[in-house]
Amino acid sequence: MARYYRYRLPPWARRCLIIAEGCTLPIMIFQLIRTIFFPTTFDVLLLGVFIGLFVAFQLRWI
Repeated sequence: MARYYRYRLPPWARRCLIIAEGCTLPIMIFQLIRTIFFPTTFDVLLLGVFIGLFVAFQLRWI
């Protein structure tokens, strides 16, 4: 199984990953507040996706 290294990516792709990594926490917090006040199925699923993405960035899976 090939190991994924973000540093082997082209510079523009690394820059996009860094920007996405920095934006996930504020978007996740906004989505959490929105889900608390207006809970819909879509909001809960979207919050789950953002939490999964945040965890993947923190554990360096992406």
